[in-house]
Amino acid sequence: MTRPKPLVVGIAGGTGSGKSTVAANIAAGIPSSRIALIDHDSYYKDHSDLTDEERQLVNYDHPESLDNDLMIEHIKALTSWQPAEIPVYDFVTHSRKKETRRVEPAEVIVVEGILTFVDARLRDLMEVKIFVDTDADIRVMRRIRRDMEHRGRDFGQIREQYYKTVRPMHLQFVEPSKRWADLIIPEGGNNRVALSVMLGKLLRFIENGERP
Repeated sequence: MTRPKPLVVGIAGGTGSGKSTVAANIAAGIPSSRIALIDHDSYYKDHSDLTDEERQLVNYDHPESLDNDLMIEHIKALTSWQPAEIPVYDFVTHSRKKETRRVEPAEVIVVEGILTFVDARLRDLMEVKIFVDTDADIRVMRRIRRDMEHRGRDFGQIREQYYKTVRPMHLQFVEPSKRWADLIIPEGGNNRVALSVMLGKLLRFIENGERP
């Protein structure tokens, strides 16, 4: 019996909106062998050839900072039931690590990132597009905590980057990409009703091939 083509679910939204929480909650409701998670952040271009000073000048919130060609290649492989070797990115040094993360194909493939709806080629691979819509003040507080706790940055660096690139790029690219969404989830992982509806549709697809 021919297996159905995997269902690709895209999750976008501003930095700190709760995209990762939504993705994690969806994954928690589906058997691990039936779902694969891909983070757009893993596809930041490698800048190991630049000096530390030059790396600080790169606009990491612009779509061109991401290797969408490689991500598209990997999504196409997974939807053809082939594994993919996902890059592992070091946010402290702004470079890719030598090791990769092997992702096995599954019925549901979740692609998550702030800019996942900006590139039309990526959008065309997604059958379901979810935008996580969270107030700016909540998002910025989450970003500060994440960057200080997990990415080795101090408050001054975070504030400078936020006003220089994060906020302008959100207004230019992320917020307008909301129009491509099939479903908008306010407050991200806290919206249990929206998550329950989405999970129900994905489980029906896994069980009987009913595409959303």
